[in-house]
Amino acid sequence: MPTEARLADGIRLALTTFTTAPVRAGRVDRAAAGTAMALAPLVGALLGAVLGGVLLLTGALAPPFVAAVVTVGLGALLTRGLHLDGLADTVDALGSYRRGPAALEIMKQPDVGPFGVVALVVVLLLQSAVLAELAGRDALAAFAAVVAATAAGRLAVGLACRRGVPAARPEGLGALVAGTVGRAALALGALAVALAAVPAVPDRPWQGPLAVLGALAVAAGLLRHLVRRFGGITGDVLGALVEIVTTLSYLGLALTG
Repeated sequence: MPTEARLADGIRLALTTFTTAPVRAGRVDRAAAGTAMALAPLVGALLGAVLGGVLLLTGALAPPFVAAVVTVGLGALLTRGLHLDGLADTVDALGSYRRGPAALEIMKQPDVGPFGVVALVVVLLLQSAVLAELAGRDALAAFAAVVAATAAGRLAVGLACRRGVPAARPEGLGALVAGTVGRAALALGALAVALAAVPAVPDRPWQGPLAVLGALAVAAGLLRHLVRRFGGITGDVLGALVEIVTTLSYLGLALTG
C-alpha cells in the first residue's frame, strides 16, 4: 500500500477511534492501526484544544466548577464515553481478583459493577475539581494544561500498543493494535507532549513535562500488571489507561507550592 494511502487510512482510523468526528472510515488493518495509534497524541491534542477553549469560554460566563463539569461532560460526549467504559470494565475485572479468561469475561459484561462505579466517580470528580482550579489560572496556562493532559492520555495508548506487548484476545481492538507502535514513534510523541506541557505552569516550566511523563511512567507500571492479570491488552485496557493518565497529568499540573 502506498505510504500516502496508509497515512490517510491511519488518520481516519485515529479520528474515528478517539473521537466522534464525522469521518468516513478507510481501510482497517494492522498497518492503518499502527499509524492511528502513533497519531493518537496528535488527535488528543486537537481534542484538548477544543476542550481547553470550552473551559475558558464557559469559565468566563459561569463559576469555575460549572465550567469544569461542562468540559468533562463534553469530553465524554466527544469520545462516546468509550474510555470511561473501558476504565469501569478494567477496574471491575481487577476488583474480581480473577485472572486470564475469567477476568476477560467480566470485562465483557454489559453492566458496571461497584468497583467500576467508584472508579468512574473518583476520576470524574478529580478531573472536574482540577479543571475548576485550572480555570482560575492564566488563560494560556489553563489551555496548555488541557491540551497536554489530553494528549498524554492518548500517548498512553501508544505505550500500550508498543512492540512486545501482546493482545489478551485473538480478536477485537486489542488484537488489531497490539505491537503496532515502534519506539521512535513513542519517543517523538513523548517529546511533543512534554513540550506542549511547558506553558502549563509558567513559573515552573519543568513541572509540566515532569507531570505528564510521570503519569506515563505510572501507566507503564500499571500496564505490566494488567498484562500479567489479563494476558495482554484489550480495548478496555486502552480506555482505562487514557483516563488514568489524563487524570494523573491534570493532578501533576495543578500542584502548587
